[in-house]
Amino acid sequence: MYSAIAANKRNTVIIIGFFIALLAGISLWWGYTTGNGSSALMIVGFVLIYTIFQYYAASSLAVAMSGAHEIQKSDNPRLWRIVENLSITEGMPMPKVYIVADDAPNAFATGRDPKHALVAATTGLLAIMDDKELEGVMAHELGHVKNYDIRVTTMVFGLISAIGILADMAIRASFFAGSGRRDNRDDGGLGVALLLIGIVASIIAFLIGPLVSAAVSRQREYLADATGAHTTRYPEGLASALEKLAQYGRPLRRASASMAHMYISDPIKPGLTERLFSTHPPLPARIKRLREIGSSF
Repeated sequence: MYSAIAANKRNTVIIIGFFIALLAGISLWWGYTTGNGSSALMIVGFVLIYTIFQYYAASSLAVAMSGAHEIQKSDNPRLWRIVENLSITEGMPMPKVYIVADDAPNAFATGRDPKHALVAATTGLLAIMDDKELEGVMAHELGHVKNYDIRVTTMVFGLISAIGILADMAIRASFFAGSGRRDNRDDGGLGVALLLIGIVASIIAFLIGPLVSAAVSRQREYLADATGAHTTRYPEGLASALEKLAQYGRPLRRASASMAHMYISDPIKPGLTERLFSTHPPLPARIKRLREIGSSF
């Protein structure tokens, strides 16, 4: 159990560290080529400010996009008690509880820290899960909150955005540099160098970036599974819930790709090509890991 949690955390750190190194390398390349490294720092600074805004606005945006509505204990005592008991077990503040009126079984959690968190379940999830399975799902969602997953995914979003903006700026600047006097070889060389930076950065931002984001999200899903199993001490509950999601799963009516990583199961059901960039590992792989964890109890 603890080795699974440690391995998933370590994998996330390695992946993010690799991407930070790429951003730093492109910024240094930009500074060396243009002789003005501060311009790259300004771009990264702008993205940082925007990322912080996204971080604080994530919960409100998730509620608005999903159509979730907040409930009190009297509205759904079963869901409320399960979330309350899990919060007590983990020593966490009670998050706000939401329900999404949608027949597709799913759930999500968001919040920048345990004091500002919310969990949500669809009516379809509540209809097909027994209490142990629902407890497993909610423990998984609280695992995301406990592990500060929104902080990690927002960081990855910022890194990818920064490289994307650097790519766009480099390509634009290359045309300005190349449109100067034809006898100015320095401007011509600068234009070629900036175009090369733009092409490399574009490949990283638009091809490698989504792969990195998907890899981080998959690791956080495995981590939330292990954390939830550790909370309930009953991995089979979540494993059984995931089997039902595989059997009864369907796309959400108001599914949004921008918040797909927040759900316990992919809310969009991508085709074969899109699965390469999926934010979720395959359900059979998650079920297998949970049952392997269960055998160690």
